[in-house]
Amino acid sequence: MIMRNKTEIITKLQKAMEFYDELGFEYLPVKRVDIEKFSLKKTGAAQSKENALEDLRRQIGECQRCKLSQHRKNVVFGEGCPDAGLMFIGEGPGKDEDIQSRPFVGEAGKLLTRLIIKLKMKREEVYIANIVKCRPPYNRNPEEDEIMACRPFIEKQIEIVNPGVIVCLGRISTQALLRINIPISKARGSFFYYNDIPVMPTFHPAYLLRNRGDKQLTWEDMRKVIQKLKQD
Repeated sequence: MIMRNKTEIITKLQKAMEFYDELGFEYLPVKRVDIEKFSLKKTGAAQSKENALEDLRRQIGECQRCKLSQHRKNVVFGEGCPDAGLMFIGEGPGKDEDIQSRPFVGEAGKLLTRLIIKLKMKREEVYIANIVKCRPPYNRNPEEDEIMACRPFIEKQIEIVNPGVIVCLGRISTQALLRINIPISKARGSFFYYNDIPVMPTFHPAYLLRNRGDKQLTWEDMRKVIQKLKQD
């Protein structure tokens, strides 16, 4: 996973700097082109995952597998780092997401982005997807048959990305992925497991827009997530 790779790289760089410091070097010349190549180079694993996600998107196509296809404008597949250590899973696209074909770009998405930044990460460093890929009419909850029709795709996305931790945003995401019937108010704050991957349920950003007093509870959940990632 990308977070583990970064930690390993930083550790090796620190050891190298200590070695050259002991030899009396005050600085080490590095060519700009070498830095650019190092920054842009993708690992074979990351490239393979990106290709696998692209293949999955092609398989979904202009999906007609459930009745949500009758009203949506676009399939909202998901986006982010294919080798992410942290994956967010929401419920389904809203109006803005349906228009832009991107997850979490409306007001709730802006709040999620601010949360990611507060975690000292960038949106591009995580992976974001939804349980269903098409907008339910009038933003109603996705129905059981719609969730089941779309479930293989979110399961495949998780398999490909293989994150260190999954954060389920809201009741629908939590109950659908984990196959549990626990209210989000009771599920949040505790780790569950999906195929050996730790899963942290927390409030959906749309809920937090209406209930700002619970933002601190979500931040407490995220602190646990960061600690779990550091343990890996």
